[in-house]
Amino acid sequence: MNREIAVVAFAQTDHRRTREELSEVEMLMPVLHEVLAQTGLKTADIGFTCSGSSDYLAGRAFSFTLALDGVGAWPPISESHVEMDGAWALYEAWTKLLTGDADTALVYSYGKSSPGPLRDVLTRQLDPYYVAPLWPDSVALAALQAQALLDAGDTDEPALAAVAARSRTDATANSHAQLRGAVPHGDYLVRPLRTGDCPPIGDGAAAVILAAGERARELCDRPAWIRGLDHRIEAHALGVRDLTDSPSTRLAAEKAGAFERPVDTAELHAPFTAQEVVLRKALSLDDGVRVNPSGGALAANPVMAAGLIRIGEAAAGIHRGESDRALAHATSGPCLQQNLVAVLEGDPR
Repeated sequence: MNREIAVVAFAQTDHRRTREELSEVEMLMPVLHEVLAQTGLKTADIGFTCSGSSDYLAGRAFSFTLALDGVGAWPPISESHVEMDGAWALYEAWTKLLTGDADTALVYSYGKSSPGPLRDVLTRQLDPYYVAPLWPDSVALAALQAQALLDAGDTDEPALAAVAARSRTDATANSHAQLRGAVPHGDYLVRPLRTGDCPPIGDGAAAVILAAGERARELCDRPAWIRGLDHRIEAHALGVRDLTDSPSTRLAAEKAGAFERPVDTAELHAPFTAQEVVLRKALSLDDGVRVNPSGGALAANPVMAAGLIRIGEAAAGIHRGESDRALAHATSGPCLQQNLVAVLEGDPR
């Protein structure tokens, strides 16, 4: 567990409302080529490969096996897959490198949300006996969470609008973002959430490369060292949870060492404006922390890749020298059900 692991490269697609002209493999291949080119590595140089995606988006079983055509699985490679956001694939790869079984790892994830009704597809995450038969979609459940925050006095609608405006203004500098600049806050979608409080639906992919020890320094001028990584889960039943708080995020952050020293940047996977309010409180982030300088999930939210992108964006800020200690967060499930926190640091300058 004393082995140092770092993110040494990150690449992502330009996120768009639809990539109907491309298959998942065609969408993914340029990203894989780019992330490998950043390090000069070839597929044969990678010790472990792990991916994150969802068969429900693709509409067919074992759809992730097709994506291996983009990786190149011959000669045979050491490979694994998680039916989750790519951030959880990164967790698996991180543990693999900690054991010493590999020195480098390629982690990628992708999602095409455009082919089907995403709000309906995400109901498959719900309790199949008591909740899913009622068909509350992802936006309706997020609206319940937002209303709980309003009722508790933790925020108000103008404050939520300010979160959306700041995120999409920051995304102006992010050429990969789907929504940038002065995007209208719009009409109510499900009260109290307006369209501007909700993430765009789109297609996209991302990839990172992890490396251990001196190998990381050989591949990257300023590696983003993973100082801590942990994930936790809330109760599945929404009725037994306090939707205004996220104990699992707080616990994951504590176990990852996020509270040991202040961070200067936080990339939060908050698809809805109200969820940023919850996460800021759980992570004790003050106004001195730059939150989602990339624009976050409100600017681009490719399902199954948005969490990995948060880690990649945090790492990229360290690579560029814009950040010294960053926190990255990923979530999955309704109302911040599952949460992962990573703490990244650069070498002293």
